[in-house]
Amino acid sequence: MSEKLQKILARSGVGSRREVETMISAGRVNVDGKVAQLGDRILPTQQVRVDGHPVKLAAEAEQICRVIAYHKPEGEICTRTDPDGRPTVFDRLPKLRGARWIAIGRLDINTSGLLLFTTDGELANRLMHPKFEVEREYAVRVFGEVTDAIIQKLRTGVELEDGKANFKKIKASGGEGINKWFHVTLTEGRNREVRRMWESQGTVVNRLIRVRYGDLLLPKHLPAGGYTEYPLEEVNYLRKLVHMDYETESLAKPEDRDERRRRMASIKRAVRKHQVAVKSGEKLAEKAEAKPQAKKQEPRKPGNKPFKGKTRTRM
Repeated sequence: MSEKLQKILARSGVGSRREVETMISAGRVNVDGKVAQLGDRILPTQQVRVDGHPVKLAAEAEQICRVIAYHKPEGEICTRTDPDGRPTVFDRLPKLRGARWIAIGRLDINTSGLLLFTTDGELANRLMHPKFEVEREYAVRVFGEVTDAIIQKLRTGVELEDGKANFKKIKASGGEGINKWFHVTLTEGRNREVRRMWESQGTVVNRLIRVRYGDLLLPKHLPAGGYTEYPLEEVNYLRKLVHMDYETESLAKPEDRDERRRRMASIKRAVRKHQVAVKSGEKLAEKAEAKPQAKKQEPRKPGNKPFKGKTRTRM
């Protein structure tokens, strides 16, 4: 039975549905040697290439959906590669064969916290789509005076450049002086939405952490830069949220307390090693930039040899 090209490529781990549609529109996808068009339907037996590379098409029954939670630290960006050499959220994820990790949404470079990845592009696409209204909760530290009137505006909605936005829930959670913490919940993931909403009220967000996606909380035992794979129960919870069929298999191995402790210790060591490597690379780059360039010696004219004797003055 034929299926839409973007759906089967998303399921095969090429990217989210939206990313695949962009690839097709740009002419990067070929089917049986011909440039594909949006809306094309294909069979699993057809030959598909993306950027000239063959893609192994995954039948729906054959693919095992995997989901991991990653504790994103500040300073990492949500792209696969960066021309400026900055660290990305994909740098430390476990390596895959025949699939790749797809980020479920994004966090900006100065935001930390829970970031989900999956091998199923269709699942990623649905979890990001506003129509499913999957909740995201953030812990926000705000600098500036926050009045009851401001909180009421953020609840009812404020106008942003890309349309009206509002928090579904706002709860004060302490803080000192003019820096106050709040927990806010919304059901969409527009670019820098949380920061822009607070900024529209004359305040500044100086700390932002995603602590929940749906009902999945940022694991307390997970260090910044670490990841953990969800077992079948959590994977099926996410699939149920967006009206997808349940998975029957999982590659996540059950762990007892000692096994989890050993794995967390291993992750912490790997994170420290990665941080040291990143800092060392930054220092080397700074030294290379700061090192003064040696002056170039001007070439001597032919036959003009340097004088090595004493200078004699004629009378």
